[in-house]
Amino acid sequence: MSRVRTGLEVLLANTSRLKGRRVGLLCHPSSVLPDLTHAVDALASAKDLNLAALFGPQHGIRGETQANMIEWGGFEDPRTGLPVYSLYGEVREPTAPMLDGLDVLLVDLQDVGARPYTYASTLALCMRACAKRGIEVMVLDRPNPIDGISLEGPVLDRAFISFVGLFPVPLRHGLTMGELARLYREGFGLECTLSVVGMEGWRRSMAFEETGLPSWVLPSPNMPTVDTAYVYPGMILLEGTNLSEGRGTTRPFEICGAPFLDSSETASRLNAAGLSGVRFRAMGFKPTFDKHAGVLCGGVQLHVMDRRTFRPVLTAVAVLQEARRQTGGAEAAFRWTAPPYEYEMTRLPIDILAGSEQLRGQVESLEPLTAVEEAWKDGIAQFEKLRRGILLYD
Repeated sequence: MSRVRTGLEVLLANTSRLKGRRVGLLCHPSSVLPDLTHAVDALASAKDLNLAALFGPQHGIRGETQANMIEWGGFEDPRTGLPVYSLYGEVREPTAPMLDGLDVLLVDLQDVGARPYTYASTLALCMRACAKRGIEVMVLDRPNPIDGISLEGPVLDRAFISFVGLFPVPLRHGLTMGELARLYREGFGLECTLSVVGMEGWRRSMAFEETGLPSWVLPSPNMPTVDTAYVYPGMILLEGTNLSEGRGTTRPFEICGAPFLDSSETASRLNAAGLSGVRFRAMGFKPTFDKHAGVLCGGVQLHVMDRRTFRPVLTAVAVLQEARRQTGGAEAAFRWTAPPYEYEMTRLPIDILAGSEQLRGQVESLEPLTAVEEAWKDGIAQFEKLRRGILLYD
Protein backbone atom coordinates (compact mmCIF):
# COMPACT_ATOMS: atom_id res chain seq x y z
CA MET A 1 0.00 0.00 0.00
CA SER A 2 1.31 3.45 -0.87
CA ARG A 3 1.77 5.77 2.06
CA VAL A 4 0.60 9.34 2.56
CA ARG A 5 3.41 11.89 2.78
CA THR A 6 2.70 14.69 5.26
CA GLY A 7 3.42 18.35 4.64
CA LEU A 8 6.45 18.08 6.93
CA GLU A 9 7.93 15.34 4.74
CA VAL A 10 7.20 17.23 1.56
CA LEU A 11 8.86 20.37 2.91
CA LEU A 12 11.97 18.54 4.12
CA ALA A 13 12.42 17.06 0.65
CA ASN A 14 12.88 20.61 -0.65
CA THR A 15 13.65 23.37 1.85
CA SER A 16 14.84 25.85 -0.78
CA ARG A 17 11.75 28.03 -0.27
CA LEU A 18 13.02 28.73 3.26
CA LYS A 19 16.64 29.48 2.39
CA GLY A 20 17.83 32.71 3.93
CA ARG A 21 14.65 33.17 5.99
CA ARG A 22 14.30 33.09 9.78
CA VAL A 23 11.78 30.39 10.64
CA GLY A 24 9.47 29.83 13.61
CA LEU A 25 7.72 26.52 14.23
CA LEU A 26 4.38 25.89 15.94
CA CYS A 27 4.25 22.20 16.84
CA HIS A 28 3.20 19.61 19.41
CA PRO A 29 3.84 15.91 20.24
CA SER A 30 2.30 14.58 16.99
CA SER A 31 4.55 16.74 14.80
CA VAL A 32 6.66 13.79 13.70
CA LEU A 33 8.09 12.11 10.63
CA PRO A 34 7.20 8.48 9.82
CA ASP A 35 10.29 7.31 11.74
CA LEU A 36 8.93 9.34 14.72
CA THR A 37 11.64 11.99 14.54
CA HIS A 38 10.10 15.14 15.93
CA ALA A 39 9.71 18.17 13.66
CA VAL A 40 11.91 20.29 15.94
CA ASP A 41 14.83 17.90 15.56
CA ALA A 42 14.29 17.37 11.84
CA LEU A 43 14.05 21.06 11.00
CA ALA A 44 16.88 22.10 13.33
CA SER A 45 19.23 19.75 11.50
CA ALA A 46 17.98 20.54 7.98
CA LYS A 47 20.57 22.08 5.67
CA ASP A 48 20.20 25.81 4.95
CA LEU A 49 17.20 26.16 7.28
CA ASN A 50 17.45 28.80 10.01
CA LEU A 51 15.08 27.63 12.75
CA ALA A 52 14.94 30.52 15.22
CA ALA A 53 11.96 30.03 17.58
CA LEU A 54 9.47 27.41 18.74
CA PHE A 55 5.82 27.82 19.71
CA GLY A 56 3.51 25.39 21.47
CA PRO A 57 -0.32 25.24 21.78
CA GLN A 58 -2.38 23.77 24.59
CA HIS A 59 -0.54 20.81 26.19
CA GLY A 60 2.87 22.07 24.99
CA ILE A 61 5.30 21.12 22.24
CA ARG A 62 6.13 17.72 23.70
CA GLY A 63 3.11 17.13 25.96
CA GLU A 64 3.98 19.29 28.96
CA THR A 65 0.48 19.58 30.47
CA GLN A 66 -2.63 17.48 31.01
CA ALA A 67 -6.15 18.90 30.85
CA ASN A 68 -8.08 22.10 30.09
CA MET A 69 -7.05 25.39 31.72
CA ILE A 70 -3.70 23.97 32.86
CA GLU A 71 -1.34 26.57 31.51
CA TRP A 72 2.35 26.19 30.79
CA GLY A 73 5.16 28.71 30.53
CA GLY A 74 7.89 29.22 27.98
CA PHE A 75 11.37 27.74 28.36
CA GLU A 76 14.56 27.02 26.48
CA ASP A 77 14.47 23.82 24.45
CA PRO A 78 17.21 21.62 25.92
CA ARG A 79 17.96 19.89 22.59
CA THR A 80 18.34 22.95 20.38
CA GLY A 81 18.73 25.86 22.77
CA LEU A 82 15.88 27.64 20.99
CA PRO A 83 13.29 29.72 22.87
CA VAL A 84 9.95 27.95 23.32
CA TYR A 85 6.96 30.28 23.57
CA SER A 86 3.72 29.16 25.18
CA LEU A 87 0.46 29.98 23.40
CA TYR A 88 -1.57 28.53 26.26
CA GLY A 89 -0.61 30.64 29.21
CA GLU A 90 -0.39 34.38 29.64
CA VAL A 91 -1.24 34.74 25.94
CA ARG A 92 -2.90 32.62 23.27
CA GLU A 93 -1.90 34.84 20.36
CA PRO A 94 1.84 35.32 19.75
CA THR A 95 3.09 38.76 20.73
CA ALA A 96 5.34 41.08 18.73
CA PRO A 97 8.47 40.16 20.78
CA MET A 98 7.81 36.44 20.20
CA LEU A 99 7.62 36.97 16.44
CA ASP A 100 10.43 39.50 16.26
CA GLY A 101 12.83 38.80 13.39
CA LEU A 102 10.83 35.92 11.90
CA ASP A 103 10.09 35.76 8.19
CA VAL A 104 7.83 32.71 8.23
CA LEU A 105 5.93 30.68 10.82
CA LEU A 106 5.58 26.97 10.08
CA VAL A 107 2.52 25.29 11.58
CA ASP A 108 2.64 21.51 12.00
CA LEU A 109 -0.29 20.39 14.16
CA GLN A 110 -2.30 17.17 14.05
CA ASP A 111 -5.99 18.06 14.29
CA VAL A 112 -8.86 15.62 14.99
CA GLY A 113 -11.59 17.12 12.80
CA ALA A 114 -13.65 18.81 15.53
CA ARG A 115 -14.26 22.54 15.98
CA PRO A 116 -13.62 22.68 19.77
CA TYR A 117 -10.14 21.14 19.51
CA THR A 118 -8.16 24.24 20.41
CA TYR A 119 -5.29 23.79 17.93
CA ALA A 120 -7.55 25.17 15.20
CA SER A 121 -8.06 28.34 17.24
CA THR A 122 -4.34 28.64 17.88
CA LEU A 123 -3.77 28.43 14.13
CA ALA A 124 -6.25 31.26 13.53
CA LEU A 125 -4.71 33.47 16.22
CA CYS A 126 -1.25 32.90 14.77
CA MET A 127 -2.52 33.87 11.34
CA ARG A 128 -3.94 37.08 12.79
CA ALA A 129 -0.73 37.95 14.63
CA CYS A 130 1.47 37.22 11.62
CA ALA A 131 -0.78 39.28 9.34
CA LYS A 132 -0.14 42.35 11.52
CA ARG A 133 3.61 41.95 11.03
CA GLY A 134 3.87 40.78 7.44
CA ILE A 135 5.03 37.28 8.39
CA GLU A 136 4.08 34.36 6.16
CA VAL A 137 2.20 31.44 7.70
CA MET A 138 3.07 28.09 6.13
CA VAL A 139 0.88 25.16 7.19
CA LEU A 140 2.44 21.70 6.91
CA ASP A 141 -0.69 19.67 6.34
CA ARG A 142 -1.67 16.41 8.03
CA PRO A 143 -4.66 14.06 7.61
CA ASN A 144 -8.03 14.63 9.14
CA PRO A 145 -7.99 11.27 10.97
CA ILE A 146 -11.76 10.77 10.93
CA ASP A 147 -12.12 11.48 7.15
CA GLY A 148 -12.51 14.65 5.13
CA ILE A 149 -16.09 14.08 4.02
CA SER A 150 -18.43 13.80 7.00
CA LEU A 151 -20.02 16.95 8.45
CA GLU A 152 -22.21 17.00 11.54
CA GLY A 153 -23.59 19.16 14.29
CA PRO A 154 -24.63 22.76 14.78
CA VAL A 155 -22.68 25.53 13.07
CA LEU A 156 -21.29 28.07 15.54
CA ASP A 157 -23.29 31.27 15.99
CA ARG A 158 -20.86 34.23 15.91
CA ALA A 159 -22.37 35.49 19.18
CA PHE A 160 -20.77 32.45 20.85
CA ILE A 161 -17.20 32.88 19.64
CA SER A 162 -14.60 31.59 22.11
CA PHE A 163 -11.30 29.76 22.23
CA VAL A 164 -13.19 26.53 21.42
CA GLY A 165 -14.67 28.09 18.29
CA LEU A 166 -13.67 31.31 16.52
CA PHE A 167 -15.60 30.91 13.26
CA PRO A 168 -18.99 29.54 12.09
CA VAL A 169 -17.96 25.93 11.56
CA PRO A 170 -19.93 22.76 12.49
CA LEU A 171 -18.77 20.54 15.31
CA ARG A 172 -17.42 18.00 12.79
CA HIS A 173 -15.98 19.97 9.88
CA GLY A 174 -14.34 17.44 7.53
CA LEU A 175 -11.28 19.62 6.84
CA THR A 176 -7.52 19.36 7.31
CA MET A 177 -5.54 22.05 9.11
CA GLY A 178 -4.34 23.42 5.78
CA GLU A 179 -7.91 23.64 4.56
CA LEU A 180 -9.03 25.28 7.79
CA ALA A 181 -6.35 27.94 7.27
CA ARG A 182 -7.63 28.53 3.72
CA LEU A 183 -11.20 28.72 5.05
CA TYR A 184 -10.18 31.30 7.65
CA ARG A 185 -8.63 33.45 4.95
CA GLU A 186 -10.88 32.91 1.93
CA GLY A 187 -14.17 32.28 3.71
CA PHE A 188 -13.92 34.41 6.82
CA GLY A 189 -11.59 37.22 5.75
CA LEU A 190 -8.63 36.51 8.04
CA GLU A 191 -6.09 38.18 5.78
CA CYS A 192 -2.53 36.92 5.98
CA THR A 193 0.19 35.69 3.66
CA LEU A 194 -0.61 31.99 3.65
CA SER A 195 0.82 28.92 1.98
CA VAL A 196 -0.03 25.27 2.54
CA VAL A 197 2.46 22.48 1.99
CA GLY A 198 -0.02 19.82 1.00
CA MET A 199 0.11 16.09 1.62
CA GLU A 200 0.80 13.62 -1.14
CA GLY A 201 -1.47 10.61 -1.50
CA TRP A 202 -4.22 11.59 0.93
CA ARG A 203 -7.85 11.01 -0.05
CA ARG A 204 -10.83 12.51 1.72
CA SER A 205 -12.39 9.12 2.43
CA MET A 206 -9.35 7.86 4.34
CA ALA A 207 -9.40 6.88 7.98
CA PHE A 208 -6.06 7.43 9.69
CA GLU A 209 -5.18 3.72 9.57
CA GLU A 210 -5.50 3.82 5.77
CA THR A 211 -2.80 6.47 5.38
CA GLY A 212 0.10 4.08 5.93
CA LEU A 213 1.54 6.49 8.48
CA PRO A 214 3.04 5.05 11.67
CA SER A 215 1.03 4.32 14.77
CA TRP A 216 -1.02 7.14 16.24
CA VAL A 217 0.94 9.70 18.26
CA LEU A 218 -1.20 11.39 20.91
CA PRO A 219 -1.80 15.01 19.83
CA SER A 220 -3.08 15.68 23.36
CA PRO A 221 -2.99 13.59 26.56
CA ASN A 222 -6.67 12.58 26.36
CA MET A 223 -6.61 11.64 22.67
CA PRO A 224 -4.87 8.25 23.05
CA THR A 225 -6.25 6.47 19.98
CA VAL A 226 -7.91 7.08 16.63
CA ASP A 227 -11.05 5.56 18.20
CA THR A 228 -11.05 8.51 20.61
CA ALA A 229 -10.96 10.95 17.71
CA TYR A 230 -14.07 9.37 16.17
CA VAL A 231 -16.23 9.95 19.25
CA TYR A 232 -14.70 13.29 20.24
CA PRO A 233 -16.73 15.67 17.98
CA GLY A 234 -19.81 14.78 20.02
CA MET A 235 -18.56 13.56 23.37
CA ILE A 236 -16.61 16.78 23.91
CA LEU A 237 -20.04 18.24 24.78
CA LEU A 238 -19.90 16.34 28.08
CA GLU A 239 -17.23 18.78 29.22
CA GLY A 240 -20.11 21.24 29.63
CA THR A 241 -21.85 18.95 32.15
CA ASN A 242 -21.24 17.20 35.46
CA LEU A 243 -20.98 13.87 33.63
CA SER A 244 -17.51 12.38 33.47
CA GLU A 245 -16.34 12.30 29.86
CA GLY A 246 -13.87 9.59 30.84
CA ARG A 247 -10.89 11.75 31.77
CA GLY A 248 -8.96 9.78 34.35
CA THR A 249 -9.73 6.48 32.59
CA THR A 250 -7.81 4.69 29.85
CA ARG A 251 -10.55 5.44 27.27
CA PRO A 252 -11.47 9.14 27.59
CA PHE A 253 -14.52 10.24 25.59
CA GLU A 254 -15.41 6.59 24.90
CA ILE A 255 -16.32 6.02 28.56
CA CYS A 256 -18.80 8.31 30.27
CA GLY A 257 -21.04 8.38 33.31
CA ALA A 258 -21.62 9.71 36.82
CA PRO A 259 -22.28 8.40 40.33
CA PHE A 260 -26.00 9.13 39.95
CA LEU A 261 -26.52 7.14 36.72
CA ASP A 262 -27.77 3.56 36.45
CA SER A 263 -25.38 1.89 34.01
CA SER A 264 -27.73 -0.90 32.92
CA GLU A 265 -30.65 1.42 32.31
CA THR A 266 -28.43 3.89 30.47
CA ALA A 267 -27.01 1.23 28.14
CA SER A 268 -30.38 -0.38 27.53
CA ARG A 269 -32.15 2.86 26.61
CA LEU A 270 -29.30 4.15 24.43
CA ASN A 271 -29.09 0.85 22.55
CA ALA A 272 -32.85 1.05 21.98
CA ALA A 273 -32.54 4.56 20.51
CA GLY A 274 -31.52 3.19 17.11
CA LEU A 275 -28.34 5.23 16.77
CA SER A 276 -26.28 4.30 13.72
CA GLY A 277 -22.95 2.52 13.98
CA VAL A 278 -22.63 2.33 17.77
CA ARG A 279 -23.42 0.04 20.69
CA PHE A 280 -23.30 0.86 24.38
CA ARG A 281 -21.90 -1.42 27.09
CA ALA A 282 -22.92 -0.91 30.70
CA MET A 283 -19.97 -0.47 33.04
CA GLY A 284 -18.74 1.04 36.27
CA PHE A 285 -15.54 3.07 36.57
CA LYS A 286 -13.60 5.27 38.99
CA PRO A 287 -11.81 8.21 37.36
CA THR A 288 -8.32 8.68 38.74
CA PHE A 289 -8.54 12.45 38.23
CA ASP A 290 -10.90 15.19 37.03
CA LYS A 291 -14.68 14.87 37.59
CA HIS A 292 -15.74 12.34 40.26
CA ALA A 293 -12.12 11.31 40.90
CA GLY A 294 -12.00 8.19 43.04
CA VAL A 295 -15.80 7.82 43.06
CA LEU A 296 -17.59 4.87 41.47
CA CYS A 297 -19.57 6.01 38.44
CA GLY A 298 -22.31 4.21 36.60
CA GLY A 299 -21.98 4.62 32.90
CA VAL A 300 -21.32 3.17 29.49
CA GLN A 301 -18.58 2.64 26.98
CA LEU A 302 -19.30 3.58 23.36
CA HIS A 303 -18.25 0.87 20.92
CA VAL A 304 -18.21 2.24 17.38
CA MET A 305 -19.22 -0.65 15.15
CA ASP A 306 -19.36 1.20 11.82
CA ARG A 307 -17.37 4.42 11.44
CA ARG A 308 -19.05 5.29 8.14
CA THR A 309 -22.55 5.50 9.63
CA PHE A 310 -21.66 6.56 13.18
CA ARG A 311 -22.93 10.03 14.10
CA PRO A 312 -20.83 11.22 17.06
CA VAL A 313 -22.70 14.48 17.70
CA LEU A 314 -26.18 12.95 17.56
CA THR A 315 -24.92 10.12 19.78
CA ALA A 316 -23.66 12.59 22.38
CA VAL A 317 -27.02 14.39 22.36
CA ALA A 318 -28.69 11.06 23.07
CA VAL A 319 -26.30 10.48 26.01
CA LEU A 320 -27.06 13.93 27.44
CA GLN A 321 -30.80 13.46 27.03
CA GLU A 322 -30.71 10.08 28.77
CA ALA A 323 -28.82 11.56 31.72
CA ARG A 324 -31.37 14.37 31.88
CA ARG A 325 -34.35 12.00 31.60
CA GLN A 326 -33.00 9.50 34.11
CA THR A 327 -32.22 11.96 36.89
CA GLY A 328 -34.93 14.58 36.32
CA GLY A 329 -34.94 17.22 39.03
CA ALA A 330 -33.30 15.10 41.70
CA GLU A 331 -30.74 16.72 43.99
CA ALA A 332 -28.01 14.38 42.75
CA ALA A 333 -28.73 14.88 39.09
CA PHE A 334 -27.47 15.88 35.68
CA ARG A 335 -26.31 19.52 35.59
CA TRP A 336 -24.70 22.00 33.20
CA THR A 337 -21.34 23.20 34.51
CA ALA A 338 -20.67 26.87 35.13
CA PRO A 339 -17.84 28.97 33.68
CA PRO A 340 -14.94 29.61 33.56
CA TYR A 341 -14.11 27.25 30.73
CA GLU A 342 -11.33 27.75 28.17
CA TYR A 343 -11.01 31.46 29.02
CA GLU A 344 -14.76 32.12 28.70
CA MET A 345 -15.93 33.71 31.96
CA THR A 346 -19.65 34.34 31.42
CA ARG A 347 -21.28 31.95 28.96
CA LEU A 348 -22.05 28.34 29.90
CA PRO A 349 -19.43 25.87 28.64
CA ILE A 350 -22.11 23.80 26.89
CA ASP A 351 -23.20 26.82 24.86
CA ILE A 352 -19.74 27.76 23.58
CA LEU A 353 -19.01 24.09 22.81
CA ALA A 354 -22.26 23.62 20.89
CA GLY A 355 -22.02 27.09 19.36
CA SER A 356 -25.34 28.47 20.62
CA GLU A 357 -27.99 27.98 23.31
CA GLN A 358 -30.14 25.83 21.02
CA LEU A 359 -28.65 22.42 21.79
CA ARG A 360 -28.93 23.00 25.53
CA GLY A 361 -32.64 23.65 25.09
CA GLN A 362 -33.04 20.55 22.92
CA VAL A 363 -31.52 18.42 25.67
CA GLU A 364 -33.57 19.98 28.44
CA SER A 365 -36.82 19.49 26.51
CA LEU A 366 -35.85 15.97 25.40
CA GLU A 367 -36.55 17.01 21.81
CA PRO A 368 -36.69 14.00 19.44
CA LEU A 369 -33.32 13.22 17.90
CA THR A 370 -34.77 13.49 14.41
CA ALA A 371 -35.76 17.09 15.14
CA VAL A 372 -32.38 17.84 16.68
CA GLU A 373 -30.60 16.63 13.57
CA GLU A 374 -33.05 18.44 11.28
CA ALA A 375 -32.17 21.72 12.98
CA TRP A 376 -28.55 21.38 11.81
CA LYS A 377 -29.30 20.84 8.12
CA ASP A 378 -29.48 24.42 6.86
CA GLY A 379 -26.27 25.41 8.61
CA ILE A 380 -24.46 22.34 7.29
CA ALA A 381 -25.69 23.03 3.74
CA GLN A 382 -24.44 26.63 3.86
CA PHE A 383 -21.09 25.53 5.29
CA GLU A 384 -20.75 22.87 2.59
CA LYS A 385 -21.13 25.53 -0.10
CA LEU A 386 -18.54 27.74 1.59
CA ARG A 387 -15.93 25.03 1.94
CA ARG A 388 -16.11 23.78 -1.65
CA GLY A 389 -13.84 26.53 -2.90
CA ILE A 390 -11.06 25.87 -0.41
CA LEU A 391 -10.66 22.06 -0.57
CA LEU A 392 -7.16 20.87 -1.47
CA TYR A 393 -7.71 17.14 -2.01
CA ASP A 394 -9.82 15.01 -4.37
